[in-house]
Amino acid sequence: MAQQIKGDPKAGLGKADMCIGCHGIVGYQTAFPEVYKVPKISGQGAPYIAAALNAYKTGDRRHPSMRGIAESLTDQDIADLAAFYSTHVEDAPTPPEQAKEPSAQVAALLQKGACVSCHGANFAKPIDGSYPKIAGQHADYLFVALKAYKTGASTGLVGRSNGVMAPLAKQFSNAELKSIANYLASLEGGLQVVPESRFRTSQK
Repeated sequence: MAQQIKGDPKAGLGKADMCIGCHGIVGYQTAFPEVYKVPKISGQGAPYIAAALNAYKTGDRRHPSMRGIAESLTDQDIADLAAFYSTHVEDAPTPPEQAKEPSAQVAALLQKGACVSCHGANFAKPIDGSYPKIAGQHADYLFVALKAYKTGASTGLVGRSNGVMAPLAKQFSNAELKSIANYLASLEGGLQVVPESRFRTSQK
């Protein structure tokens, strides 16, 4: 597995061209399966990035463009890209020890989903590197991702298979999932969209 292979951030930089076109543009949106911002991955944990790419590669996460990219990657490529993006940050603020208090409604939803048990009390310091940081992630992306766990990955072009997240997501209505996503997006976290310098317009 790529998670067990040591990744090289410098090598990952040289392999990230296929990623930059979506994940390196501030505000970039995709239109499949609906319009939403592609996730922030700079500053995300390397084990999680590797796990996500492997899930696209195996079909546990269904998304045509991501699967096509993931299938082209070796385990070393995945490890290198994960190492690169985990360190690809610019003056990232340190997430607070405790997240800001949610509304009573959202607090009840988070408690029902036991979200802190994996993602950490501030949702930016997961208890295990294979779990994602979700504080400050785009709300519309989080909403789409949560709905994908409800759908599952057994059929169709979209959906995600995960033994933990699938039953949790299925407890909630889409309106409730959107409330959770909006709250998580409002938090301070270490995730960023960092444009690659070679694509930036020089300023004098």
